Amino acid sequence: MNKSTPDLGEQSEVEVYGARVHNLKNIDVSFPRNQLVVITGLSGSGKSSLAFDTIYAEGQRRYMETFSAYSRQFLGGMERPDVDKISGLSPVIAIEQKTTSKNPRSTVGTITEIYDFMRLLFARTADAYSYVTGKKMERMSEDQMLRSILQQFDGKAVNILAPVVKGRKGHYRELFEQIRKQGYLKVRVDGEIVDLTPKMQLDRYRIHDIEMVVDRLNVTEKDSKRLYSSIQSALKIAKGIIKIADQDNNEFFFSKYLMDPESGISYDEPQPNTFSFNSPYGACERCDGLGSIYEIDESSVIPDPKLSIMKGGLAPIGEFRETWIFQMLKALSKKKEFSLSDPIEKLPKDILEIILHGSDELLTVPVQYNKWNVQNYQVTFDGIIKMLEEQSEKKAEDMLKDLDDFRVLKVCPVCHGARLKKESLHFKVGEKNIYELASMDINSLSLWFDEVESRLNERQSIIAKEILKEIRSRLGFLLDVGLNYLTLNRTARTLSGGEAQRIRLATQIGSQLVNVLYILDEPSIGLHQRDNARLISALKNLRDIGNSVLVVEHDKDMILEADHVIDMGPAAGVHGGQVVAQGTPSEVRLAKTLTNAYLSGEKEIAIPAERRKGTGEQLILRNATGNNLRNVTVSFPLGKLICVTGVSGSGKSSLIAETLYPILNKHFFRAKKTPMPFKAIEGLEHIDKVIEIDQTPIGRTPRSNPSTYTGVFSDIRNLFVGLPEAKIRGYKPGRFSFNVKGGRCETCQGAGMKIIEMNFLPDVQVPCEECNGRRYNRETLEVRYKGKSISDVLDMSIEEAVEFFELIPSIHRKIKTLYDVGLGYIKLGQSSTTLSGGEAQRVKLATELSKKDTGKTFYILDEPTTGLHFEDINVLLGVLNRLVDHGNTILVIEHNLDVVKVADWVIDLGPEGGAGGGQVLFEGTPEGLTKVKKSFTGQFLKLEMRR
Repeated sequence: MNKSTPDLGEQSEVEVYGARVHNLKNIDVSFPRNQLVVITGLSGSGKSSLAFDTIYAEGQRRYMETFSAYSRQFLGGMERPDVDKISGLSPVIAIEQKTTSKNPRSTVGTITEIYDFMRLLFARTADAYSYVTGKKMERMSEDQMLRSILQQFDGKAVNILAPVVKGRKGHYRELFEQIRKQGYLKVRVDGEIVDLTPKMQLDRYRIHDIEMVVDRLNVTEKDSKRLYSSIQSALKIAKGIIKIADQDNNEFFFSKYLMDPESGISYDEPQPNTFSFNSPYGACERCDGLGSIYEIDESSVIPDPKLSIMKGGLAPIGEFRETWIFQMLKALSKKKEFSLSDPIEKLPKDILEIILHGSDELLTVPVQYNKWNVQNYQVTFDGIIKMLEEQSEKKAEDMLKDLDDFRVLKVCPVCHGARLKKESLHFKVGEKNIYELASMDINSLSLWFDEVESRLNERQSIIAKEILKEIRSRLGFLLDVGLNYLTLNRTARTLSGGEAQRIRLATQIGSQLVNVLYILDEPSIGLHQRDNARLISALKNLRDIGNSVLVVEHDKDMILEADHVIDMGPAAGVHGGQVVAQGTPSEVRLAKTLTNAYLSGEKEIAIPAERRKGTGEQLILRNATGNNLRNVTVSFPLGKLICVTGVSGSGKSSLIAETLYPILNKHFFRAKKTPMPFKAIEGLEHIDKVIEIDQTPIGRTPRSNPSTYTGVFSDIRNLFVGLPEAKIRGYKPGRFSFNVKGGRCETCQGAGMKIIEMNFLPDVQVPCEECNGRRYNRETLEVRYKGKSISDVLDMSIEEAVEFFELIPSIHRKIKTLYDVGLGYIKLGQSSTTLSGGEAQRVKLATELSKKDTGKTFYILDEPTTGLHFEDINVLLGVLNRLVDHGNTILVIEHNLDVVKVADWVIDLGPEGGAGGGQVLFEGTPEGLTKVKKSFTGQFLKLEMRR
């Protein structure tokens, strides 16, 4: 028992009685409070149903019941989970994978609040530098100005000037009259001192600089009082700024605010929002603080240069028709003597430049109103790209197609991705601006903040002391959960589910709450074995300060390090939902369960006796330099199972997801995404297509589900349309669709559920009161196949459906592939929003398996073992091997050693993450990798292969 065991007067266990949520079989289970508890078991065995849909849901419901009746009427009611009783429940916080913000303004720095503390640090302690001369900006008191002028201009005749107009057009007659009435006799206009005269004015169309001559004197100590008085007058007139000009035409600025004494530019006093890219005071005006902008892509405007303009060579305007744009192009072709029927590639470069970017030359465009009335118009042609840009700004579609087809996202040309105004980027702490710090990986940033005080003066150190303490503390928590390779300016939507979850975990550790029940969903996702120990240590730290930690997890190390283990099973779906073993890890290891069979070594994922030789051909990517990749050249042998591995942040995603896949996707499917920098790619002729199977959801709405994604729902609807009852009633396929009017329930519009918005809590779904969650109206549900309505079919598990549709090959084949990838427990109509990343990935894999492969396909999978039990991984590997045996190539980005050891070819990146990575440590068989001493993967693989 650890030091945080509760007092005897307090209930020491969380007890759950009669849980029946989803597939839970009326189970009773208890686990100790203030300990690290792991729930494990096969995918679909009921782990999440117990942890999230029962324990967390009840905790959330009880929290809402503490609100007043008045408050609850705005939140709506929350259904009680199907459970008899839960006792010993603390306040509950769930840290899931799906809570990542998709807002492009949300970054690692803003989520953890580290960036907020850095903004405060810069606002209070940063030194300002001129973006013109690079010199340190100065602010002076009136006394400091006096001393500086006496010292700098001693014995010289000077003019004390008060700038009143800088770089503006106008005649300024009223201003001169006003100055004259104040008793001043001279002004300096555009560098020349002139006498003020009545009705004096300037050329209103020229840009002018105007300074009032407040005083002219020789600078000596005895005239210091007069000088001081003149300084005060000039500061008052020019609102804190004065200029001193001597007889040699040397000019110097002095200011009560931040100013460059040479160029005269000044900055506003810095505030925290000066450094915020989410505030108009700090955000770059060109990209509005996003760091990137959309630009029209010339290659998408002319996708096929062999086509003529008449035949649709200019994609935004399509083939020739009688429109204003084509009338202008006809007038242009007549004036410049070229044909709209010639292939675009044969047009002269200067003509193509005018077509794309326009010209100032006038064109005569005839417009025929009727056969008697033709009128000529004199116009200039702006060019296709300018027209697209204007429509993009107006957000108007007009006669052109979707603008997104012709736009690409590029780094902002003004801030170069820094998101901030140039003034904000010229405030520095320890010779670094805030963007430079936010671009460092957490490891480097932590080291920088550890020694930054040596770069601060005494005043800055006193101000920064408490701020630095907070920043160091939060950076330490990120290091503790293995996120040393991330940067603070990394956008939240680019984070994996595991990374986002570990960031939230680090934030919770920093909050120092006690007596809370934390529930986590596989926090080890995407984490290399080397960093696992640090994650487990962080979870134990959360436990030791007085919290209960409940983790849904498959990781072997996490299970063995837990205080208490609950093993769910014995199988998935309807065959699961029971507690097959529980207790300490040593007690659970005595049980006869599938989990323990793998933990004890009784069952294992076997190393193949022989590695595949492949087709003998290879794909070679040369000199990739994206992100932290260090001029990497990699070979991918075809016809093999390839595993790309390495510690978190070593460059795997940069190499595969950001470089290789965009190259292949662009080559085969003309995709728009630009790959990261590389020199060359060889061997494309040996493959015929690329398919990426990632963990993004299979749909954005609750309406999408496995049956619609795989296409089997169309076959099922056609089956129902062919039934006698449907023919008699004249039903068409649309009658059995829940996405169109006709056969669906209109109260929930075919969703089966209604969403109750909970304001500051997650939205809650409740069954539709009209159709009770069945999606369709009564008439549609009366059409039955083997006694089952279309709603009953959608409610079937994949396992049931395989047997039910056994005699219909077109349906059976697609459903069987879902079953083969280990998804027998999910339902055909299960909402895509309830599927985990790993489940979504396997649905996509099954969809590809159901298609006929050519034997030359290149598949890319990103961590397909996410959310999988040891047995599920075994099943998945069988499916992947089947694809490779047909001659296809499968490339897997993976940390799981069970996958690494069965691969035919391993590419290991490292040695560290972030700036310390980006190198290829090894290419070859897993056996060869175990001999590489500087490879962390190799060291862990060596231990795994010895077992």
